[in-house]
Amino acid sequence: MFSDYLAGLRYPFQGLGLIGKPGIRPLVVIPLLLNLLLFAAGIALAVNYIGAALEDFLPQWLDWLRWLLWPLFVIAVLAVVFFGFTLVANLLGAPFNGPLAARIEARLTGGPAPDSGLSWQREALVAVLNELRKLRYLALRALPLLLLFLIPGVNLAAPLLWLAFGAWMLALEYADAPMGNHGLGFGDARQRLRQRLPLALGFGTGMLILTLVPVLNFIAMPAGVAGATAMWVDRLRPESRTLTDLGNPG
Repeated sequence: MFSDYLAGLRYPFQGLGLIGKPGIRPLVVIPLLLNLLLFAAGIALAVNYIGAALEDFLPQWLDWLRWLLWPLFVIAVLAVVFFGFTLVANLLGAPFNGPLAARIEARLTGGPAPDSGLSWQREALVAVLNELRKLRYLALRALPLLLLFLIPGVNLAAPLLWLAFGAWMLALEYADAPMGNHGLGFGDARQRLRQRLPLALGFGTGMLILTLVPVLNFIAMPAGVAGATAMWVDRLRPESRTLTDLGNPG
């Protein structure tokens, strides 16, 4: 289980190397420009509001815990802000993520690029609709989690729960691109990732790191698509046979 988590953690960073390969770079330009604009807005929002949020988070009688919970709360708030902007960036960049995933898969497998059988226009529409489904999925689960911050005692665990949820959502977000090229919808992606939950959470953790690191966050979206495609090829597609699989038949 832990080895799966560590394997998933490495894929976003593998994606960083893949997007610099010849023939891949042209498909990275538009997502890069989108992230430059949206993450700049996200940073400004976080800087303006995180201080006030920190002051209101803990009641006065728990001031002695502030030194311990402050780093976790900062990470959780930044994850919420940047994850929201990542979803918006992916909504705008959705028509480009499928072709990027297809080209990377072809490079990794040495075979032809996967073909969904749809026209470019219809494929772009399906990608955008999938992003809207993800936003609905996020909203229905994020609102109850946000309420946990308001419950005394329970709010101490809320940052950790947000981090886990953010990792899960980022895994869903980026795995959808390579899976969609093979006709798998958002529901199929959720089912397949639930079957490999430690792998998915490891991948999502890696994406959280990329999203929160200055400079790297600008290329987090194409790196996430590339890393998720490598994870699909290695471990998630039906014909994948990893070392872990071979050591655990059946």
